[in-house]
Amino acid sequence: MKTSKQTRRDAKQLFLSCKVNGLLDEQRVRKAVAAVIQEKPRGYVAILSHFQRLVRLDLEQRSARVESVMPLSGPLSAAVKANLEKRYGRGLEVAFVVNKELIGGMRVRVGSDVFDGSVRARLDELEAAL
Repeated sequence: MKTSKQTRRDAKQLFLSCKVNGLLDEQRVRKAVAAVIQEKPRGYVAILSHFQRLVRLDLEQRSARVESVMPLSGPLSAAVKANLEKRYGRGLEVAFVVNKELIGGMRVRVGSDVFDGSVRARLDELEAAL
């Protein structure tokens, strides 16, 4: 679905109005969607569609997945979380997952960013080089 510039502007303005101190507020999102549905302005379906895209992208940027071979100790997981929050800002939801396929090291995914320091990735790079 192709959206007009005005539709994108309206969706972005709606999205920005749902932020509190730089973080998306779930209650404001719900109220904004309900208000748009109730008022039904021109092109409201396209506005809500683009608004949904903006919310989804923000949620992806605010969630991190840290994979390692073994469960991380308390101080190490706290250090990883602190470093991620320093880089991506506060409000980051961090999930720690055990993945035996990595062999060693760790893989971190935040939104579309992937930091892969696993042994599996290095072996795959070596195999591709040969």
